[in-house]
Amino acid sequence: MRSRFSIAVLLIVLIAAVFLSGCGHPKQPHVSVPPPPPPESKTEAPAAVPSPKTSTPAEATPTAKPEADTDLAEPVIPADAKPIETQTGLASWYGPPYHNRRGSNGEVYNMHAMTAAHRTFPLGSVARVTNIKTGSIALVRITDRGPFIPGRILDLSLAAARRLDVWQPGVAQVKVELMESGAVPGVLGKWAVQIGGMPQEREAKKLADHLTRRYRTANVLRFKSPAGDWWIRIRVLDDDRDRAQKLAAETATPEGAVFLVRLD
Repeated sequence: MRSRFSIAVLLIVLIAAVFLSGCGHPKQPHVSVPPPPPPESKTEAPAAVPSPKTSTPAEATPTAKPEADTDLAEPVIPADAKPIETQTGLASWYGPPYHNRRGSNGEVYNMHAMTAAHRTFPLGSVARVTNIKTGSIALVRITDRGPFIPGRILDLSLAAARRLDVWQPGVAQVKVELMESGAVPGVLGKWAVQIGGMPQEREAKKLADHLTRRYRTANVLRFKSPAGDWWIRIRVLDDDRDRAQKLAAETATPEGAVFLVRLD
């Protein structure tokens, strides 16, 4: 009986010792640890790449070029066209102060168009011009009258002078071929005599008065050119070529020169 009591006491003592030892150490605080991140996906979508910018925005799309100005273009003739008349002599060119002024055919002269002035080819004619030295060839439309300088047969626009290598030297020996005539078939044309240019108006008036008294049936006109010199134009009766040619042959002046010129 006593042995059982001793065993019971011993058990109580052991339980108490265990209890006291547990109370002697503080409890570990509970820490809330977040869950680990999910594993990275092996099929991760690539980052979006911005599309490259276009070099020209849509609103700045270039529009079609305007059509070329046909008035400035070189005339066109049939491939089988044959020369009607051929002349050889000096060609010069003219620009300011004649640019943007009205020419003999009624059009405003544009020195950037492929045109030329000739004394006798009908207005509206097409001529083929060849620079004898360089071989350059161009077609021009006759829109004006001139040149009124002895020895010269053609006055080119600036554009035609550049094409024919006449612009820099100023004058050049050329062959001029009338390829298309602007004359109306069966019409003889209107002809006159032009005298000039004279630097002083007083001299021009004196000569005009003399010619008016001498040729009573003629109409004598006196006018100033854009270059500043003075000119006289004599329109004979009926604008007849033979009368004009005869008057030109028998007229002389100490200033200026005498030219037979076609008006139409």
